[in-house]
Amino acid sequence: MSGSIFLVGLMGAGKTTIGRALAKKLNKRFVDSDHEIESRTGASIPVIFEIEGEESFRKREAEVIRELSAQQDIVLATGGGAILRADTREYLKQRGTVIYLRAGINQILQRTGRDKNRPLLQTADPRRKLEELSRQREPYYREVADFVIETGRPNVQFLVQAILSQLELTTKQTAGACTAPGCAPHDNASTVEPAEPAMNASTFAPITLQVDLGERSYPITIGHGLLSRPELLTRHVAGKRAAIVTNDKVGPLYLAQVRKLLEDAGKQVTEIVLPDGEEEKTWASLMKVFDVLLAQKCDRKTTLIALGGGVIGDLTGFAAASYMRGVPFVQIPTTLLSQVDSSVGGKTGINHPLGKNMIGAFYQPQAVIADTATLHTLPPRELSAGLAEVIKHGAIIDAPFFDWIEANIGKLVAGDNAALAYSIQRSCEIKADVVRQDEREGGLRAILNFGHTFGHAIESGLGYGQWLHGEAVGCGMVMAADLSHRLGYIDTAAKDRLTALVKAAGLPVVAPDLGTARWLELMEVDKKNEGGQIKFILIKPLGKPLITGVPQDLLLQTLAACTQS
Repeated sequence: MSGSIFLVGLMGAGKTTIGRALAKKLNKRFVDSDHEIESRTGASIPVIFEIEGEESFRKREAEVIRELSAQQDIVLATGGGAILRADTREYLKQRGTVIYLRAGINQILQRTGRDKNRPLLQTADPRRKLEELSRQREPYYREVADFVIETGRPNVQFLVQAILSQLELTTKQTAGACTAPGCAPHDNASTVEPAEPAMNASTFAPITLQVDLGERSYPITIGHGLLSRPELLTRHVAGKRAAIVTNDKVGPLYLAQVRKLLEDAGKQVTEIVLPDGEEEKTWASLMKVFDVLLAQKCDRKTTLIALGGGVIGDLTGFAAASYMRGVPFVQIPTTLLSQVDSSVGGKTGINHPLGKNMIGAFYQPQAVIADTATLHTLPPRELSAGLAEVIKHGAIIDAPFFDWIEANIGKLVAGDNAALAYSIQRSCEIKADVVRQDEREGGLRAILNFGHTFGHAIESGLGYGQWLHGEAVGCGMVMAADLSHRLGYIDTAAKDRLTALVKAAGLPVVAPDLGTARWLELMEVDKKNEGGQIKFILIKPLGKPLITGVPQDLLLQTLAACTQS
């Protein structure tokens, strides 16, 4: 990572501690603007404040930051109020990457409560002062920042890795969008290989990513115990009413908790509980949602809350897109598959007997809140199904991430908290970047369907619910790798690696025998197809996708080789 990095945020947000660790990791020089001012003047910050006053201090601070920001390849921790001056904001924006380190008022008070070197907090009511500073400065932090990192729970290793991942994504976005069908994003960008996580659940700091879609942009917050943080949800429910849509498996676990968050915030809550299962992702279930909303006289300011896995998320999103021609909704995904894939990107819809997800709309949520604690209630089969989408992201875009998955598949299958947290974060980063470039699947976004042409055929051919979506996608990736090999796009070693990883994740690697004619019939009903030709997402090589038609004789060979005899 070349260039300078500037850290902004309130006092106590961790700029100095994280800055030092980040500089060491990137082999850059660390500088703290407050320490530089003290070194130059020979006086402490409180003394300068007392003698010169805040306005004079800000001028001195601006001059120091002007000089420091002109230096090359540094990590600079700025003072909390540095961004109040427009000239300082311009220096930071123009001369490097700006990261806003954000922490809650409670966390900051815990860290600064006994610190006498914080002159602005030497008041009778430090909490009120911090709240005032936060309201005043938040817009400036947001204005200047390239991205935001939540530092509420202090684990420096995890936070540095989150910053490295986001820096990687930002670098790749700046390198230029890949918009041609079949083009692999980030071909020329360097990849930061993730360090192996080594934390337990209690040390996770929530990570907030941004799906950058202009006025439709929204945050994805990933962390452990997020359903115990009411502000993450309630700040996205602008109206007085909310309707929670869930199923009879997830509802008994989390419905009461989410309902209480909303009611404690003064919201009127409606509950809609549907039967569990892919076979319930139908027009009839959609009508049940509308029936309740209409019977309860829910207005267009009612926010729908999708509490569950991919079926609930897709169906609730479609209901939100359609009810009164569009109402806001929030995704609270509770399965690994929905946290790493289906809750992100705004694809909503229902199944049809002739094809999966053939009826729906592109409709973005207000926010995605992925609480990794909910994964502890998942059956092992559901956890494995989610790993299919994690593997997919590495296979099509990020070969070093694929390597990491291989090295950590045992931990992922065992439900290791840190490994799962990183897999969710990286998967969401990858998908958010693709969606940013192609929101409505005009070309590039189709690469996210690697394994899905075969997988959707399996689901439809067997009947929805016989195989889980992730199981069908996992097997579909094995078939797509086989087809890629037959076309000469990957070697035998790459094909075998992907097959072995899918198997290690606990997913099937042999497809059901639907009959050749039935296979072809099902694959012809696919949203990617053009002019009657079946389009496949293949890999050329591992880590780079290709959208293409294929010779039928090779397709038939793959079907024969990968299905049960």
